[in-house]
Amino acid sequence: MPSIYQLKSRFQDLLRPLLRGLVSLGVTANHVTLGAMLASIAYGGWLACRPDQALPWLLLPVFLFLRMALNAIDGMLAREHGQKSRLGGVLNEVGDVVSDAALYLPFAFLLAEPAWVVLAVTLALLTEFVGVLGPSLGASRRYDGPMGKSDRAFVYGAFALLLGLWPQAAAWGAWVFGLSAALMALTCVNRARAILKEGEDV
Repeated sequence: MPSIYQLKSRFQDLLRPLLRGLVSLGVTANHVTLGAMLASIAYGGWLACRPDQALPWLLLPVFLFLRMALNAIDGMLAREHGQKSRLGGVLNEVGDVVSDAALYLPFAFLLAEPAWVVLAVTLALLTEFVGVLGPSLGASRRYDGPMGKSDRAFVYGAFALLLGLWPQAAAWGAWVFGLSAALMALTCVNRARAILKEGEDV
């Protein structure tokens, strides 16, 4: 199904000129992965400590964009500069789910029904778990939509921007997180089906 992830190759092309500079400075893929995760935890802490302030929410879309850029950069460093490693693979997958939880759970402080945020974050973790099952079952790592990591960043970033501009939008939070949770459940199904189908084609 359609997903923002399908634009990844074009996004990588825009970032590629930065790689040589990073390599010349001795920056590795693992450095970038760890940096993105620690920055996400710190930003999530800011959101959790200041949920009533507009600025953290207004800047969240910018941070999510930078996080996507860092995620793309660490992958390119690993693939294109001989930095692939098992440790890098572990850090990449763990970093993604930790960062998602850190950045999205603070929305719960603004909603009258925070359980919807917890459900959505739980399903976000499940989508990544199902996606990473592929290699262990003889298939590829799956990134199928409609609510993968990039899609979540777009939806929740847009909602954060709206919250920063108009705090009353928090009343719509149950719909935003409830609908995204339903789409993530569908994403899990799509990824599982793709893994099974890929296995049949081998």
